[in-house]
Amino acid sequence: MRRKRGAPSSDKNLNLWLIWKLALVLSFIFLVIALVRIQFYSPLPVDDDDDVFEGNPRVAFMFLVRRDLPLDFLWQTFYENADADNYSIYIHSEPGFVFDETTTRSSFFYARHLTNSIKVGWGESSMIEAERLLLRAALENPANQRFVLLSDSCVPLYNFSYSYNYLMGSSKSFVDSFLDMKEGRYNPRMSSVIPMRKWRKGSQWIALVRSHAKVVAYDGVVFPVFKKLCKRRPPLDVSKGKQNLNLQKQHNCIPDEHYVQTLLAMNDLEGELERRTVTYTSWIQSATNMETKGWHPVTYSYASANPQQIKRMKGINHVYYETEHRTEWCKSNAVLFPCFLFARKFSRDGAMRLLTQGNFDASALLHTTTSR
Repeated sequence: MRRKRGAPSSDKNLNLWLIWKLALVLSFIFLVIALVRIQFYSPLPVDDDDDVFEGNPRVAFMFLVRRDLPLDFLWQTFYENADADNYSIYIHSEPGFVFDETTTRSSFFYARHLTNSIKVGWGESSMIEAERLLLRAALENPANQRFVLLSDSCVPLYNFSYSYNYLMGSSKSFVDSFLDMKEGRYNPRMSSVIPMRKWRKGSQWIALVRSHAKVVAYDGVVFPVFKKLCKRRPPLDVSKGKQNLNLQKQHNCIPDEHYVQTLLAMNDLEGELERRTVTYTSWIQSATNMETKGWHPVTYSYASANPQQIKRMKGINHVYYETEHRTEWCKSNAVLFPCFLFARKFSRDGAMRLLTQGNFDASALLHTTTSR
């Protein structure tokens, strides 16, 4: 029987059409799966084999500093009576800065700097990337079971023993976290990954348990979104005149005040938190001719770093969150305690006064008045 001409060509076209159709169907399926995974983000569980540590657990003190540690003399007093097996120290400074006998007065900080530090800008995603670098470095030691982030202007309010027992005595992380519906920092372009209902705000000065530290350190989904879509508005420039009005129309977001809180909320971990910080900061509203009113932390100088001020800080036992109409009573394992272990921002003169003035010397500053 004679075969019709053109049949092979028709069969070939049919096969090509079927292949393209199959490719399109598979592409569509993969696209749908990807979108579903993004919309209902549920990160892979973090390996927690080393979270239950049988040796002596440590607190990792992680200092995020501009350059040096101007209050190293005060932290020297804090660490000198502590068991070296109970703590680790990590410092993120500017790239190339080395902590040694020429740059710090305290041997506790020798060679404690990260060698992979980055240039950090205030209000930029580099701030939270520096925090993540500190966490990754601290997580390398399985003995580190608590992770406290501190600035170069922080001071301790109690001695090491009290602080250590306070942090180890709780199975929860201390993360200041509350709803932020007023300031408009949430960028709607984030919604495909970060739903608005999970958007949170709070202090960047955190104290994490090990499992939560891993979530922050190794997050590869939320951080890229913050890096792209959570950026602070450019600062006002007097020389630009009316152009400042256009600058102020840009979306404004401060990453370090939202990242950890939002990330933990997205991981449904808020039930494992004491939703408050252990680092005290006093905020005041200020304004200049070119700025809209904004909140700025108080700096405690020689005049204001007095015994009465420290006593007031140590006496605070609750925090009120206006956006949630919530009063957070400060407790550890359901037992009421003072809220704060550390305080900021202290100038060098302010910290020096804590050591030298009247009855408020180092022993008074670091004396534990509350028994456990």
